[in-house]
Amino acid sequence: MALPISSGLMDAIVLAVVAREGTYGYKITQDIRRVIDISESTLYPVLRRLQKDHCLETYDQEFQGRNRRYYRITPVGLARLSAYLGEWQEHKTRIDQIFFPHSSTQKEEQHL
Repeated sequence: MALPISSGLMDAIVLAVVAREGTYGYKITQDIRRVIDISESTLYPVLRRLQKDHCLETYDQEFQGRNRRYYRITPVGLARLSAYLGEWQEHKTRIDQIFFPHSSTQKEEQHL
C-alpha cells in the first residue's frame, strides 16, 4: 500500500530536487523515482504550475545537438520551499507522536 501524495507535498518535493541544481524534467523524474513512484505525466503539470506561480523558471541549453529545457528555482520558489519544509517538520512531528508514542516520552525521560 502506498500513501497518496498531495499536490502541495509534490510541489515541495519538486522544489527540493530543483533547488539542488538546475536540471531537466527527465532527471527530476528519475531523482524523485529513487524515493517514490512518479510518472513523467504526473511531473510535467507540477513543473508547469510551479513555473506559472513564479517558483521555477526555465532556460534552454544545447545537449547532443538539441535544445533541452532546464528548470531552476527562483527566490519565490526558495521561499515557498522554506515554508513547505517548516510545515513538513511540524506535520511529521505530530504524526510521529501517533506512530511512535513512547519515543518522545523516552527522550523526555532521558533529559530529566
